[in-house]
Amino acid sequence: MDIKRILKEMISRGASDLHLKVASPPVFRINGSLVFGEYEPPTVQDMVAVCQQILTPSQREQFESTREIDFAFGVPGVARFRANFYVQRGSVAMVFRHVPVEIHTPDELFLPPVVKELAKRPRGLILVTGTVGSGKSTTLASIVDIINRECSRHVITIEDPIEFLHRDRKSIISQREIGCDTTSYADALKHVLRQDPDVILIGEIRDAESMKIAITAADTGHLVLSTMHTIDATQTVSRIISFFPPHQHQEIRYLLASTLEAVISQRLVADADGLRRLPACEILISTSTIREYIREPEKTVMIRQAIQEGFVQYQMQTFDQSLMHLFTEKRISLDTALQASSNPHEFMLRIKGIQGSSDTNWQRFEGQADEGKPAMTRI
Repeated sequence: MDIKRILKEMISRGASDLHLKVASPPVFRINGSLVFGEYEPPTVQDMVAVCQQILTPSQREQFESTREIDFAFGVPGVARFRANFYVQRGSVAMVFRHVPVEIHTPDELFLPPVVKELAKRPRGLILVTGTVGSGKSTTLASIVDIINRECSRHVITIEDPIEFLHRDRKSIISQREIGCDTTSYADALKHVLRQDPDVILIGEIRDAESMKIAITAADTGHLVLSTMHTIDATQTVSRIISFFPPHQHQEIRYLLASTLEAVISQRLVADADGLRRLPACEILISTSTIREYIREPEKTVMIRQAIQEGFVQYQMQTFDQSLMHLFTEKRISLDTALQASSNPHEFMLRIKGIQGSSDTNWQRFEGQADEGKPAMTRI
């Protein structure tokens, strides 16, 4: 099996992922859908040969010991990839993800303009959240690139594995990979504050220990960037608190309220032509109201309403407001918007022109002027 040829086809077809396993043809993920390639299914020997080609001796030793491994590598003349090798039904299987060499700007990624402003915050905690494959790493790389081009700072990243490669511009970037440059997230984070960082990027917050260090770093005047696997801003706040035992919840609520700067939650949706995927983004910006809602457990459920009402003054937006904007701009179809919506019934009522008491919160997303024109109907 010519793995380089298959990876080249992956790039030429614009696939985000490539799946390989024994007795099944290579499968590409293109615009979120799985597409079978026209290749012979690889044999057990083929998969072992690919392992020998790609893995270093130390990686082969780790893979043989643990039966799975995450890493990143580059193929000269092709691209850079993040890979996971694992074992299923006694044979090797692989997933490759394309990591673009070029880091795109927020405008090129169709992210809200406020993301560029958040990148220049001097301190605090900014989280990018979403499900697997929602573009979290791409957004983080774009934020770091803005800092690198426009600010003079020392950025330390702790990643597993390193995906996007940054070159020093106005800032200096120190990229550390788990397993190669440090033994674990916990060990790296224990020492990071002594490495004179201005910005700390943690590839993923997975537990209470890394969360506590991230909050502490943000509380001591650093800008901390990271990702979490949560579906929206409200769930992100609840998940952070749930990392800790109940007797610490109130302390964590106060720490989080004082350090959280923003939550950017993403869902990728297919565009109207089906040629690419666009991000629908929920944006939470820390305000006095949001901080109060984080501190008070009985008010946390009101965060979504505060986000919906905070666009004009703070540039916040909910997922449904983001989807409404994409729909009225004719970038996505109605079916796509409804499938991705947090509240499809309410979304459909707005499309039909049935408006509630908070209509002014939606006018910018529906393409209306502030005077309040009737809602647009596109069904």
